[in-house]
Amino acid sequence: MKNYYTASLLLVASLAATVSATETPTPPPMPGSALTGTVLEVKDVDSYTYLRLKTKNGETWAAVGKAQIKKGATVSIENTMVMTNFESKSLKKTFPTIVFGTLPVSEKETASAHAGVARVPDSTPIQVPRATGANARTVAEIVAQGKDLKDKPVELHAQVVKFSPAIMGKNWIHLRDGTGSAADGSNDILVTSTGRAKVGDVITVTGVVRLDKDFGAGYVYKVLIEDGSIQP
Repeated sequence: MKNYYTASLLLVASLAATVSATETPTPPPMPGSALTGTVLEVKDVDSYTYLRLKTKNGETWAAVGKAQIKKGATVSIENTMVMTNFESKSLKKTFPTIVFGTLPVSEKETASAHAGVARVPDSTPIQVPRATGANARTVAEIVAQGKDLKDKPVELHAQVVKFSPAIMGKNWIHLRDGTGSAADGSNDILVTSTGRAKVGDVITVTGVVRLDKDFGAGYVYKVLIEDGSIQP
């Protein structure tokens, strides 16, 4: 009788483990959509703040640029990007699924706030003169001549219209100089960089043109500039 009881307990434990292992994971947000939840746990590292969130769909881990966030706070994360099997060397932990994104800039914060993404309205007129270096190009030229410029250095003089800090170890900067068209997206180009900039700044960037860059979760860029070096 004792052996039967023990075997029954082992069977129940085995079934419970199976159910847990096959449990449907928390559905990740759609790329770019906002993720809102209550902070259950906070882990800070050099560049990121990792958050375990309780959302309407269950618990999930998220990471934003380093910020002061307390347990129990409600946060909303924008510009989301879902990564699978992401390894954090700082935490010595691999996350099966984690959401990267930025914290919104409140109305009282300046556009240069480092807590989250900042941008200027699309209606703001922009007219920035072309750079003067040997590899100088305009935004429209880089987009149109992407195939010819692939893996080559370029120099771009343009205005920062959007700044998203600490996404996958880089700052994401969108630049415009008044060339190109909003209709086909040739008026805007993404630059990834370790440098910082403020929305509204006019800067000169040197970097390498890359094509068809897939960051995952639907974030695919036909043309962008990587490893950008920023000059005022």
